[in-house]
Amino acid sequence: MANRKRNKQIIVRVTEEERELIELKMAQLPTAQLGAYMRKMAIDGYIILLDIPEIKKHTAELSAIGRNINIIAKRICQNVIYEQDIKDIKSLTDEIWKSERKLLSHFLNIKK
Repeated sequence: MANRKRNKQIIVRVTEEERELIELKMAQLPTAQLGAYMRKMAIDGYIILLDIPEIKKHTAELSAIGRNINIIAKRICQNVIYEQDIKDIKSLTDEIWKSERKLLSHFLNIKK
């Protein structure tokens, strides 16, 4: 092994299902050598981590709005609806759209 260009070895154990997935992905490329494919993916493969605080905040806001709408919906089912409830629903709907526009504008400003 001392005379080899690649003299360091990495051993990775996988399940049968993982091996099949690797082979399926490998078949999409013009290589038949598993070692060459694994090296290429380990060195040049992309890792996409989507930890965007704006999405977490957006999800929390939508959840809170949903809870408010559910409370109003329960009142409607009990035939106890107030004019303020209708105004609240309209206001909450506006909040949803504002939040959507803000999130979309954030993504439009992301550079590659």
